Amino acid sequence: MQLTPTTQLKCLVGGGAGFIGSHLARRLKLEGHYVIVADWARNEYFIEDEFCNEFLHIDLRVLDNCLKASAGCDWVFNLAADMGGMGFIESNHSLLVAMVMTEDAKSLREDDAWLGKPQGAYGLEKLVSEEIAKHYGHDFSLEIRIARFHNIYGPQGTWKGGREKAPAAFCRKVLVAYEGNNNGVVQIWGDGKQTRSFCYIDDCIEGVLRIMMSDYNKPLNLGSDKMFSVNEICDIVAEVGGVSIHKKYISGPEGVRGRNSDNTRIQSILNWAPHITLKEGIRKTYAWIQGEIEKERSSINIAQYADSIIIKEAINSLQQIGEVKN
Repeated sequence: MQLTPTTQLKCLVGGGAGFIGSHLARRLKLEGHYVIVADWARNEYFIEDEFCNEFLHIDLRVLDNCLKASAGCDWVFNLAADMGGMGFIESNHSLLVAMVMTEDAKSLREDDAWLGKPQGAYGLEKLVSEEIAKHYGHDFSLEIRIARFHNIYGPQGTWKGGREKAPAAFCRKVLVAYEGNNNGVVQIWGDGKQTRSFCYIDDCIEGVLRIMMSDYNKPLNLGSDKMFSVNEICDIVAEVGGVSIHKKYISGPEGVRGRNSDNTRIQSILNWAPHITLKEGIRKTYAWIQGEIEKERSSINIAQYADSIIIKEAINSLQQIGEVKN
């Protein structure tokens, strides 16, 4: 279904070589728009003709690059971010942030400054970015839209190396559970009782375009409102794969104990909310990751993919502002 105007728009997708950005760029191109992607890295899974008309291999942390990329554009999407799952965000807070309404309000305690309690620097930098967007929208009469993503996953997303999110990590671990000496063991950080909701990539892209076409200029949650424990996610993956596993609980980054998307507002504003079930999304993600692992079987020991990886102090990107990845 066409969600965007039938008149061709010139669109910039910053970070368009990344997971969400490439899917968004591809959808925009399929709907007939001229799509420019600007990113410091190239996409691992799509050839550029599949998702954009023009690719700018640049670092958008440099202002002149932003001005060059966005010149003459009708729509600009910012998906550029140094992203990762729990194995990245809990050990790279400094990298992530490099980047009163009523008269009878109660007295403000120090702990009340951020009522939503963002998850460390990872959550804080998102809120700061939202505030910047809102101020620019007010001061310069820019039309802004803000989608607040809740754990997006799916094919072509990161699935190894420490930046992957839980669904991809469990798909990988279950797929190699009986490779080598793994003996069906699947590692889980913590006790597995921490809860999250996860949104499949197709729902995410549809939501972004619906928000863009609306006249609502405040933040909207874009995520599933169905919450699952980490243990339950692991069980769903094992069921999809038809694999009998043994959970092994190990110490590691867990993040907040619980987080879910409240979809009351997006349902009210758009008369729509994400609807693809976690099991349906995992089934598609599992099949795609299985294909990726099979591509590597002859060249590496795939049994190693059972391990959980933590990325420590990834400061190289801060030291290379203005540079691009080959």
